[in-house]
Amino acid sequence: MALLTVRHPDTKPTVGTAGTATVAITRTDLAQQEKTDGKLGFAGSYTVTASSALPFASSSAGTRGAQLDGGKDTGGSGTLTALPTVGQVIKRGHRVYGVDGTSVTLWYGSVPFWRQLTTGVTDGADVKELEQNLKALGYGSGLTVDKHFTDATAEAVKRWQKALGVTQTGRFGRGDVVVEPSALRVTKVVGVLGGSPSGNVLEATGTDRVVKVDLKADKASLAKKGAAVQVQVPGGTTMTGHVSDVGTVATAPDNSGNSPGGGGDQQPGSGTEKATVPVQVTLDKPTQAGKLDQAPVTVLFTSTEHKGVLAVPVTALLATVEGSYAVRVVEADGATRLVAVELGLFADNTVEVSGSGLYEGMKVQVPSQ
Repeated sequence: MALLTVRHPDTKPTVGTAGTATVAITRTDLAQQEKTDGKLGFAGSYTVTASSALPFASSSAGTRGAQLDGGKDTGGSGTLTALPTVGQVIKRGHRVYGVDGTSVTLWYGSVPFWRQLTTGVTDGADVKELEQNLKALGYGSGLTVDKHFTDATAEAVKRWQKALGVTQTGRFGRGDVVVEPSALRVTKVVGVLGGSPSGNVLEATGTDRVVKVDLKADKASLAKKGAAVQVQVPGGTTMTGHVSDVGTVATAPDNSGNSPGGGGDQQPGSGTEKATVPVQVTLDKPTQAGKLDQAPVTVLFTSTEHKGVLAVPVTALLATVEGSYAVRVVEADGATRLVAVELGLFADNTVEVSGSGLYEGMKVQVPSQ
């Protein structure tokens, strides 16, 4: 049968006889990948706002302005005496900002503190969050974490207050801490030293390194939560990661000019073609990203994967004029013979093959150059 050699310039086989070389058929996993642009940054976006209730305003030291009214802080005047710097990472128990010389520290949680917590207060999720943080910070000896504020809770609060150097009342006010889901990385400081502790104080992100991708809606099936991906960053480094979040709403860019309702010069159907779904990728080894922030990256999603298949370099293929394919098998004595093959997945200059008599380790012929 007439043959045509299929060559690929990037394949580098082991050199054999003049003009040819031999390579072994391998059993491997092959995957086809879809490339898309992304941006490397940090997870989350937070705005830290100063409480109208000043920190520890209910303590007997109480010269910081706020009074109590029915067990609730009513707020008062104060002065910002400490602020973080851009790029600073703030962890649980560390100061976020200072008011009148008192540190307002970071606690982890999802429930904003909205009332004063003290012995006799009704049970609630905020009490549990208080106790969880006291325990995590090492002040919860003998403390049971639940929704009930007990004498043990009050004692734990006192130990925490003593460590901060404030009056040990055993009462907790809603302005005593900043609550966010995790550690913060400061991106912008809004408050001013000497200014009033009210309104927005700073903006921040989380500390987890993530890649954000606007994936074309018609490719959304590539992004399955938990799926492994590769991330190529500036400088040529390739890192591994996994899909941590996939949006459920597709959006299209607004190219409508001054028409907020859409239309303009857009062609019918162009919005559908350009629609994207937000996808978030978390890096497996975040330290590999260094200090890169808002850096453009390329994300490789696996579109098709075949595991444990026989594969040869693309250059081993011999195409017949009839449209079928073969490989030239090299026997132990140097003799060669053609074996017809069926092609499967192509990936990285390698192709999946199957055919009668093929096995792992069998030698096939490829061009040496």
